[in-house]
Parts: sequence; C-alpha cells; structure tokens
Amino acid sequence: MAYTGRCACGAVTATITADAPIAVRQCWCRQCQQLAGGSHSTNAMFRTEDVTITGTLGSHAYTAASGNTLTQSFCAACGTPVMGQVSARPQFRTLRIGFIQPPHDLTPQMVIWTDDAPAWAVIPEHLERHAKQPPPPPAKA
Repeated sequence: MAYTGRCACGAVTATITADAPIAVRQCWCRQCQQLAGGSHSTNAMFRTEDVTITGTLGSHAYTAASGNTLTQSFCAACGTPVMGQVSARPQFRTLRIGFIQPPHDLTPQMVIWTDDAPAWAVIPEHLERHAKQPPPPPAKA
C-alpha cells in the first residue's frame, strides 16, 4: 500500500511509495507531548528514499532527551505537524499519523518514552513498551 499525506490547508503534501512503514509508534517524550498538545504523538517511520514532500516546511531543531538532534517539520502556512528527523538516523523519516491521509492501515506497534508519560496516560497493554529510546530499526528494514 502506498500512502499520501496532506496538511490541513493543502500547502504541503507527501507521497510515500513504501508498501509498509518500518515502524508505527506512540511517543510520550516531553517534546512529543508539547507537539501533540499534551498527549502522545503517533508516528509512522519510513525510509527516506520512499518519502517525497512538496510545499514549504517550517522547522525547529533541538537536542532531544536521547542526545540526538531532532528536527520537527510542519507546514509553514497552517502549522500542521508533518514529520520528525533524527540526526542519528538520516535514513528514516518519521511522519505524523495525522498528516497521512486516510484510509490507511497504520496502527501503533509500540509505545516509547513511557517514563515521560503523565500518571493519567492510557497505554494499551498489548503494545511493546520502551521506557526511553528504543533500539534503532535495521538500516535496511
């Protein structure tokens, strides 16, 4: 299945040629809580070469709790979160599920940074869990 993405105003779009993501994860790190307005972010990771984005992106880079530089990209016109890129894994792009157009088959497989989740967080019991940063996926997954 190929995927497409679109921001709220349509100024940024994406074509994702992968048949499936490398991983789909919920993230409870503090930065994702800020990005998501207080909850977790839900993200699908794809190989960089499978993602084509058109339109003008704004971005903000910072040192994440993992110690890596994380660049958050969003639509410069409407602010829709589009993706994250981590310096340690340039071979991957992590797209926000809300940016990817339905219908799609993207379902979280794991929850990461659970140590940062607030006491009220609901974390599905059936998902793989990582207290902090999980091990990286294989380079050629």
